[in-house]
Amino acid sequence: IGRTFKAKYQVTERGLRRCLWAEAPEHLEKYEPPDDMDSCIGRDDFQTAARTLEGSRDTGAQLLCALLRSAGVQTRLVASFQPLSFTAGGPTLPKPQTVKMTASKAKAEEMQRLAKAKQEMAPSPAIPSARRRLGHPNATAYRVPTMTAAPSTSRPVKIHKPLRESPYPVYWVEVLDVAHQRWQPVDSLVTDTLWKPAKLEPPASDRDNNLTYVLAFESDGTAKDVTRRYAKGYAAKTRKLRIETAEADGAQWWAKALKVFARRRPTDVDHIEASELEATASREPMPRNVADFKDHPIYALERHLRRHEVLKADAQPAGTVSAGSRAPLETIYRRRDVRIARSRDKWYRMGRDVKPMEMPVKFLTKRVNTKPGEYVDDGYGGDVRDAEGTPVFTEEQTEEYRPPPVVRGRVPKNKFGNIDLYVPSMVPKGGVWIADDSEDEPSSARAAFILGIDYAPALTGFLFKGRQGTAVLNGVVVAEEYEEAMRAVKAGLSDVEAQQQQDRRATAALRMWKRFLVVLRIHERVYAGVSAEERAADEAGRGLVADGDEEGHDSDAATEAEREDEVLDEEDLEALDEVDADEEAASETTEEITMADEDFGGGGFMTEGDDLGGGFMVD
Repeated sequence: IGRTFKAKYQVTERGLRRCLWAEAPEHLEKYEPPDDMDSCIGRDDFQTAARTLEGSRDTGAQLLCALLRSAGVQTRLVASFQPLSFTAGGPTLPKPQTVKMTASKAKAEEMQRLAKAKQEMAPSPAIPSARRRLGHPNATAYRVPTMTAAPSTSRPVKIHKPLRESPYPVYWVEVLDVAHQRWQPVDSLVTDTLWKPAKLEPPASDRDNNLTYVLAFESDGTAKDVTRRYAKGYAAKTRKLRIETAEADGAQWWAKALKVFARRRPTDVDHIEASELEATASREPMPRNVADFKDHPIYALERHLRRHEVLKADAQPAGTVSAGSRAPLETIYRRRDVRIARSRDKWYRMGRDVKPMEMPVKFLTKRVNTKPGEYVDDGYGGDVRDAEGTPVFTEEQTEEYRPPPVVRGRVPKNKFGNIDLYVPSMVPKGGVWIADDSEDEPSSARAAFILGIDYAPALTGFLFKGRQGTAVLNGVVVAEEYEEAMRAVKAGLSDVEAQQQQDRRATAALRMWKRFLVVLRIHERVYAGVSAEERAADEAGRGLVADGDEEGHDSDAATEAEREDEVLDEEDLEALDEVDADEEAASETTEEITMADEDFGGGGFMTEGDDLGGGFMVD
């Protein structure tokens, strides 16, 4: 099937290539994608490629996978991802050409014109010569007919520009060998190989293809990393190009990313494949190049050990290697014989103490570029500011730190009045750690103060920000007999804090309602002696909308709010807040007196003509 498909399928477009870095931003601005790049993007394009059997090599591998699946063969589509390289010395994009290459374009057009001219020319039928007509009756009266070339019925031949691609594939398929329950690779379009995974890895010098991440996708949407099956030097070379060595938690990140595509319940074939990949990695031979031993997971050279790494005393050599014919031989050790050495202070922060009478395995020298007061991470969570002649020890030379116990309710403290609690094992015997789980939770120190018991704030670490270390205090350590009382007091403080928070919200809500009602009463007072027509005209003149008129209501809401702010300034609002609720209730709008133009009396009664002010008649 694979060879038949290869004979029928025609590669006319360029497939996926390796991503390259640009040396300058201007190169990306002038970059133009190739004209013959893969055009199969959606399902319609894929169906068109299936009908015409034309496209890129990547599309051809996908079509072959679909063909085998339709035939009932359990097949996986394998893709070799081409990410950007994050190592030094990675390949870069070629510099953009300022002069257009017109010669090659003109040559291609000339070749196409000649091919078209050859198609239009058709062989004319043979005309009998004069010698062949000899002896034929009426030969002299024979007239040679005029022959015209018949129109060409052949289809125009498409001339495709030769594609420059890697001789190794980016996409291929894997077929399940049911007899042996193993996945076997099949590449029919590029290498034309079956059951030969070693033939699919491109060399390191290939600029267009790099085998770093190889994932196999099944028909149910699950995927699996099968890079170790195709990489010859996975531990020595390929692993250095992956995220596992670039970041401290790179392996966890990659496992978390693949967890989305993992099968919930692995099958027997999955278990067999996992064992096969582990066996392939264990059979990887020892590197022959000195550079490949750096960060190798199995082997190590003494020259590649880091600042805080040492070999244990009884380390056995695993072999020898040399950097050249004239270079001396270097001993190869197992990575499991490499130990991490730390100072006394760093082991103390990890909850361990150096045993008495232990000799340092190494002395660290001072770093040249270290400034006074500057924090420098050593790669293991420590500080190397005082690294001048600092003795370091391995884990075998330490033991678990045992702090002084709590005696008669008294908690041991350091010279700063705190207790060091970098790890849970540093809690003293007879004591308990009451942590502050969140910022909203009441402080444990406050609860201990209310109870009147002895406590020590817990120093759980340091926060390094701006190259300066700040102590982090979290919770307190008290005697274990006060644990229940401490938690009860903290629960009560939490309830009191929640009640106070609710009271503050209720007070704020009542204050807003009071302000709203007072504003409404003032608004009614202003229009108490005004008729409905005058009030409507005044509101219309100020841009207000009458009740029932919905048009322009939203647009005039802001105008009404601005006017109320002008009427009620800050002093008025402060005065309104001081008004008593009883006094406000006594001045309801129904008790206001309507003032007529002809009646200028007051006092709550109607005046008569003889009761005018002054006690005499006005002329």
